[in-house]
Order: sequence, then C-alpha cells, then structure tokens
Amino acid sequence: MSAPHVVRTSELARTVGRNTTSELARAAGPNAYVLLEDGTRFDGVACAAPEAATGEVVFTTGMSGYQESVTDPSFANQIITFTYPHIGNYGVSEQAMESERIWARAVIMRAAMNTEDAPDAERGWLDWLTDCAIPAISGVDTRALVRHIREAGSMRGGVFPGAMSETDAMDSVRAETPMDGLDLARVVSPSQMTVHGSGDGPRIAAIDTGIKLSIVRNLVARGAVVELHPCATSAEELLANDPDAIFLANGPGDPAALDYVVDTLRDLVGRKPTFGICLGHQLLCRAVGLDTFKLPFGHRGGNHPVKDLQTGKIEITSQNHGFAVLGPGGERTVAADEPVRWETDFGAAQLSHINLYDRTVEGLTLLDVAGATVQYHPEAGPGPNDSLYLFDRFLEQIAAHA
Repeated sequence: MSAPHVVRTSELARTVGRNTTSELARAAGPNAYVLLEDGTRFDGVACAAPEAATGEVVFTTGMSGYQESVTDPSFANQIITFTYPHIGNYGVSEQAMESERIWARAVIMRAAMNTEDAPDAERGWLDWLTDCAIPAISGVDTRALVRHIREAGSMRGGVFPGAMSETDAMDSVRAETPMDGLDLARVVSPSQMTVHGSGDGPRIAAIDTGIKLSIVRNLVARGAVVELHPCATSAEELLANDPDAIFLANGPGDPAALDYVVDTLRDLVGRKPTFGICLGHQLLCRAVGLDTFKLPFGHRGGNHPVKDLQTGKIEITSQNHGFAVLGPGGERTVAADEPVRWETDFGAAQLSHINLYDRTVEGLTLLDVAGATVQYHPEAGPGPNDSLYLFDRFLEQIAAHA
C-alpha cells in the first residue's frame, strides 16, 4: 500500500453554526479526522456526536435535502460526504423525515451550520445529529475527498476522534463489511405489514426494502392504498389481498445479495403489473434474468440528467444508488439514445431511460408482461420535481391492466 496522503485543515471551520461556534473555537485545531481504507486521511473538526463511526464513504451532490439524505434507508452502513459546502443552513423538521430514524453512519462536511432559519425548523442540524448519536466532521477539504473517491472508487472508511490512533482506526475500517454481497434490506425492512391510504383507488402491495416515505406519500396522494410488506414476504402473502400491482422501491446494499426477493418476484411477474424504483429497478431486472454490477462511486445527488426515450425530454433527477443494470449484451453502458431491447426470461424488455452522465441504464419497460422500472427517484424528496409524472404513468398502467 502506498504512503497515506494527509489533507490538513489550516484553520477551524469558519461557519459552524451559532450554537457550536464557541465550543469549536476552544479547540486548539483540528480534533477529528476521516480515514479511508487505502490510508488517505482528511483532518477536520468534530461537530456532533463524539463517537467513531465506520462505513462505506460515498458522496452526494445535492445542494439541499441533507435531512432527507441521512434518513433515507438507502444510506444504511454509509458515511455521507456532502459536496455542497454549507450544510445545515435551514435546520431540521419532522416533515423532512424519509423514515423513522437516521440511517447514515456519519456525515462529512466542508462548513457545517447549526441554524434554524426555515419557517418550519424544529431543531438545529448539528444539535439533532448529536441527539441521534451521529458523528459529524466539518472543515474537511471535501473537494479533495470527492476527487479521491472518483478516482479510486467508493471504499470503506471512518470518522474518528483526533485522540484515536490511526492504527486503531484502520483496524476498525478493515473490520467493516464491504458493500459487495451485503444484504441490508433485512436491516431496514419493517417487521410487519402496514397499510397506508384508504378509499377505492388501486391497491398496491409493496416489498419494503427501505422505501422512502415520500414515495408512499406520492402514491397515497394519487388515491392508492399501499401495503408495505417485510422484504422476506412470500409471493402468495403479497397476493393475499388481491392487489392491483406489485411495487418495489429503494433500499441499501447489493441487489445480488437479495436472491430471496428475486425469487419472490419471479413468482409475481406476469401475474400482476410489477414496477420498481432504484433498488427495486435492479431487483426486477434481476428477476427477469438481467444482471447488475457495482458502480465505481455511484450516483447520489439531485442534479443527474436522464433522457426519457418515450418523450425525448431531459429530466434532472434525484439519485442514490451504488449498483446498476447491465445493458443488452452485458455492456455497462449504452452508446445510443435509442430504445434498445433485451430478451429476458419473461419476453422482451425495452430501454426507457438513459443516464446522460455515464450512459448507464436508467429504466426499462417490459413489453410482453405488465411492468416497468426506473433507476432514479421520481418522488422529489427533496427534489427536483421533473419526474413526478412517473407516478401518474405508473397508476395509468395499473388502470390499463385492471
């Protein structure tokens, strides 16, 4: 292994909110650090819970939505690096929760804030992280950290108090289970089925591998009744209430580790319209016989351009995933903006969306059975709103097969 690269912070973070400035000012200098498994180190200032934390270090490019990010179950076992410099500007609130708790292991920032400037703010960002026992570090050269991850790939790492030796910190990092082959759906999935919404709208049975609450809210707002089932629920249990469709949403971990969900889906495809978002996209694709692979550093943030091949429009999308689906012929990218086709175990499938950053598959439509997927997040939690139409398209497809 090459000699560790150390990025030293020359001064304390200049804008670490009004509730923590005095505490940080008393520090003699950087008092915490980020250590990656390849030995690269970034120094900074501890600004939330004082504990150490390890996980896969990833980055997200969103300029807002920090609370939605850390409460998104897709970030389980991960440490989030925010590329936008000021994080915490407007505080936190109950309505911005995407689940019942924080799932990210720790937070890395350039300039943490602790203000409560939004009209609905109920708590300062750093105060809330501290209350939830989540470590955070500010004053980090996040540009250098993100460049390193883009070149070397996402990897295990940790946030550590300055007093902890690098030897002990590295032992902790190497003890962390790699993301490849890791089943985290069982960690974030509920223990029992719950029902959301009421009325005469379509009934949707969702396999909950870590669904965001904003996805549920979007479906319910359009009149749907949504059953959220534990991820290990059998096909017959999912069909027990005669749902109009099967739905899979986001979640953490490696889709290749969820063969039990894939097997369940293989019993459902063709019997009911089946749709997937993010991890659900990957799982449905695996269920029809396609394969997935790990991206070098993933897609995370709210500014990813995707082309809808049905309309020809470019959407700015929200994304949070580390794996992708292989294209026809097993290639990792698709060169042309054309609706290329796969032959699957359930008939033909057609490319519906393409990522314009790296040409990876962003969605497909099943042509011989009712079903479709998208890799990105259309629910606009926190935004952008370009892809909300997909929920309407989804419900229209359900009605067409009723």
